[in-house]
Amino acid sequence: MLTRRSFVAALASASAAPAFAQHAGHDPVYSHLTDAKITKAPAEMMQMQQVFDSPAPKAANPGRWVARAALPLPRSEMAWATVLGNQMHVVGGYGEQRVDRPYHHVYDQASDKWIEAPLLPRGANHVGIAVVNGKLYAIGGFIEQNRKPDNLCFVLDGESWRAIAPLPKPFAAIGCAAVNGILHAIGGAVGDSFATKKSVDWHLVYDPRIDQWAARAPMPTGRDHTGTLAVNGKIHVIGGRVDSFHTNSNLHHVYDPKSDKWEPRAPLPTARSGHGAVLYRDRIFVMGGEGTNRVFGQNEGYDVEKDMWESYMPMPTPRHGLGAVAIGDYVHVAGGGPVMGGSIQSAVHEAFTLD
Repeated sequence: MLTRRSFVAALASASAAPAFAQHAGHDPVYSHLTDAKITKAPAEMMQMQQVFDSPAPKAANPGRWVARAALPLPRSEMAWATVLGNQMHVVGGYGEQRVDRPYHHVYDQASDKWIEAPLLPRGANHVGIAVVNGKLYAIGGFIEQNRKPDNLCFVLDGESWRAIAPLPKPFAAIGCAAVNGILHAIGGAVGDSFATKKSVDWHLVYDPRIDQWAARAPMPTGRDHTGTLAVNGKIHVIGGRVDSFHTNSNLHHVYDPKSDKWEPRAPLPTARSGHGAVLYRDRIFVMGGEGTNRVFGQNEGYDVEKDMWESYMPMPTPRHGLGAVAIGDYVHVAGGGPVMGGSIQSAVHEAFTLD
């Protein structure tokens, strides 16, 4: 991970330089995947596809959203983000007219600034990430546009990445979470073309002590682009897609590592995939995502004890394929696509709070 000395030095350098100086020529908010000349948001398409209303009961305190420092450049299809050292880490994805970027950006909430961190050894999109025992892991990923997965895995060791045992078989768009020092890689997709792409129900675990993968009980319904996180020693897998966003799921399952069994929970009110899922104030918040001609702004919160969902203030800028984490009293949502599919990337960064 980044040392304090290297982080302070990077932060000082970022403070001295104009915003986005390292990416001159790129629009600071939006970009197009195949045409660098397109740097404007497709406002009409966004308006047509944006959805905000949730069928869930409204929460007494809807919360509010605030703008935060935009990403250094527009990105999408990172699929996830994680927290290490009280900072937000976002890796891989689409950007600068490619789908195999090795980007690694780190957001510091205290200074409201982004810095560039050690690049992934190879670029990919839909890379599964998790923190285990204070180290950042990157699992699998697609090397073409939302297809053709590889099985490469890495850990950020100090200030550089090193390879660890590869996945037993290639897959990507995997939900990752850590419980008791073990990394769980759940669901995902396989296929080298859109025609052959299929969701899987695979559930593998990685033990850093022995650098080995092993199988666990498969998830009840195979899907990818899920919201996956650990809460109180169990893993929640929420929503996602079955093969395609045309067949999104509202399923919500919980895995208990002690019994190696899955159980259903109250379904997600708004079926979607490519969304964020974070634990904030003892609730699971799910925001964003996409569907057929839809990009979701819904922000729905799940009470773990009551097995019940409520709706909160929706995202001001609906997006999918984004990075979402909770730090302190804020849920940060950065980057993502503002329209269905991967044609447009964004640097938008908005934060939700119940204060």
